[in-house]
Amino acid sequence: MRAVRLAIFGAVILVSACGLPRSGPTKSQIYNGSVEKGGSTHIVPVDDRVNRAANYTPAYGFGRDFQAAGQVGADEVRPGDVLGLSIWENVDDGLLASMGSSSTNLQQLQVDSQGYIFVPYAGRIKAAGNSPDELRRIITQKLETQTPDPQVMVTRVAGDGATVSVMGKVNGQGVYPIERPTRTLSTMLSKAGGVSIEPEVAVVTVKRGNASGKVWLRDLYSSSRNDIALRPGDIILVEEDERSFTALGALGGQTKVPLGNDQINAIEAIAMVGGLSTQLADPKGLFILRDEPQSVARAVLGRNDIYGTQRMAYVLDLTKPDGMFLARDFVIRDSDTVYVTEAPFVQWQKTLNSILTPVTQVGTADRAFR
Repeated sequence: MRAVRLAIFGAVILVSACGLPRSGPTKSQIYNGSVEKGGSTHIVPVDDRVNRAANYTPAYGFGRDFQAAGQVGADEVRPGDVLGLSIWENVDDGLLASMGSSSTNLQQLQVDSQGYIFVPYAGRIKAAGNSPDELRRIITQKLETQTPDPQVMVTRVAGDGATVSVMGKVNGQGVYPIERPTRTLSTMLSKAGGVSIEPEVAVVTVKRGNASGKVWLRDLYSSSRNDIALRPGDIILVEEDERSFTALGALGGQTKVPLGNDQINAIEAIAMVGGLSTQLADPKGLFILRDEPQSVARAVLGRNDIYGTQRMAYVLDLTKPDGMFLARDFVIRDSDTVYVTEAPFVQWQKTLNSILTPVTQVGTADRAFR
């Protein structure tokens, strides 16, 4: 019977050592996946130099093509507009007027895709890009060679000419004309009733053809260079910022956390999920896992032979004299994983418990067989 108990005891020890539950890989397992040991991840202890090199945050903003675009004239004729012409001739039997009338009304002249309209006796005329008043002068010059002192009036019958689409988290989605009071991004958002979410997390994207740019709503109102002039066909999309980081391991909580508008450092990231778990965490094993672009990876590693995006595991030791300061200066970025390993003592305690509990059970079973 003693031999049976020893065999059971040995089996329990073996199983316990091989399959202990934990919240993730140990610190040594992460280090074993380093590039130096044949893995694919660069393990980088954080110091002041690394902090400076890694302190890169992709900024929102509009490119020069957006910022350099001039404001659109509110009364400018554009393809698709439908125009109305009223023409008065200073003769009873004019070119266009019917018998006994000195005026002619043409109310359905649509501007074609190339920006032209056709006016009898004046020919094909470029309408797009001109204001109604400028177009009136052009038509008058064309007709006055054939009829004495013609008087022309041009009106827009249908079509707003310059329009933009406003979508997403606004109080009034729709298609809006670019008018004199709404030629810029901020005034158009006001026209649409403003945003329907908290301004601190609102991001405004403008799509123009194949190009796009985005800006924080807060930065739109704080800097005039972000308040770009709108162009016909622009799509304005207001969304809630979706940037986030993931917290895992020996922390007060394991979850996906929104970043918000402000920069978050490693200390703040830990605090946002309840801090380090006092029962489990190893303060020497705070890892920030991310993919770094080539330029940042080269600066961090101090190497020029790095190509493409690199997997990085930044290590922070909070037990060092400057560890908390380094963590305070380390900026968390979108899609980062903040991971804290368990303390070695925790694994030892789990091993001990996994041994003692089955041994107690074996002892109880042994007494039951006696």
